[in-house]
Amino acid sequence: MVLSPEVDEAGVTGITDRVSQFITQRGGTVGNLDKWGVKKLAYPLQRFKEGNYMRTEFTVDPQAAQELGASLKLWSEVLRYLLVKKET
Repeated sequence: MVLSPEVDEAGVTGITDRVSQFITQRGGTVGNLDKWGVKKLAYPLQRFKEGNYMRTEFTVDPQAAQELGASLKLWSEVLRYLLVKKET
């Protein structure tokens, strides 16, 4: 995910908690969570030239993953997200 750079550390923690709670409520498990911090974007997103990057590995059924994507699209703090199925 790429979050707005205007989100402070408490806000980032709140977003990660919301994502983790969303996944666990649907029977999934959250694995690795990496906060990469604020980095320069390759091109502006909305009006921002920087974004707060984070990566989360999780396991959940495909329907719940689609629901998560739909929810992330509605959150104003999330500039971009990408859900990728990991090969096992």
